[in-house]
Amino acid sequence: MPNPMLTLNDGRQMPQFGFGVWQVPLDATAPAVETALETGFRLIDTAAGYGNEAGVGRALKASGIPRGEIFLTTKLANADQGYDEGLRAFDKSFGLLDTDYVDLYLIHWPAPSRDRFVESWKALIRLRDEGRVRSIGVSNFSPAHLQRLFDETGIVPVLNQIELHPRFQQLALREFDAKHKIVTQSWSPLGRGRLDQNPVINAIANKHGRTWAQVVLRWHLDSGLSVVTKSVTPSRIVENFAVLEFKLDGDDMQSLAALDAPDGRVGGNPEVVA
Repeated sequence: MPNPMLTLNDGRQMPQFGFGVWQVPLDATAPAVETALETGFRLIDTAAGYGNEAGVGRALKASGIPRGEIFLTTKLANADQGYDEGLRAFDKSFGLLDTDYVDLYLIHWPAPSRDRFVESWKALIRLRDEGRVRSIGVSNFSPAHLQRLFDETGIVPVLNQIELHPRFQQLALREFDAKHKIVTQSWSPLGRGRLDQNPVINAIANKHGRTWAQVVLRWHLDSGLSVVTKSVTPSRIVENFAVLEFKLDGDDMQSLAALDAPDGRVGGNPEVVA
């Protein structure tokens, strides 16, 4: 089951399907990541705000997998935004991860009320230029936030990680990302479990002999999105990775497209998260 690769706008490649550790306790992080790596995941997503970067670092070391075969993402926390602050925060994350470089470093939220994301972006550009970070991107950025980065630095993020699932498909933002060759990556791809009773999704699951969650994860992949999923249960991690074994058809995709809803958001609104 090869994990498809996506080419970023800086020419680097990353796996389309990843494993994340949001809300995973520190003591459970290393075992979960080790299981994910054993299963075949090669994109690992963490963040300073998750409080578990050290567990990810331990798992990478324990796996025995060459570092160059793993794509590691972490993120700058809102409280650490700014140029000097961002550089110091990366130093801390770098130490906790205990690695030679980070493949992708993201600004976790624009936090517009702080209005420091452009200065933070300049710090990320410096880290990329120094080689400590291979690629740089953002998370939860709107077209207006992205446009400010373009206008004030001339540097386009390689990726924008946003809340995205069948009930909240973010079509306009995805179109903006695509126009600028920014990969859109989905967080909370299962809508935090609120799609499990959806009759459309369950009908498609029965048709393919799959679980509702597998159908939704496959929808992300078949939509050309990168997606990060999470579990601490070994059997569920294996089940999630098995979405690479099948594809949805055109009728499935059309039915899922119709689930988009204006009130579908389940996470924080980037305009107000500080």
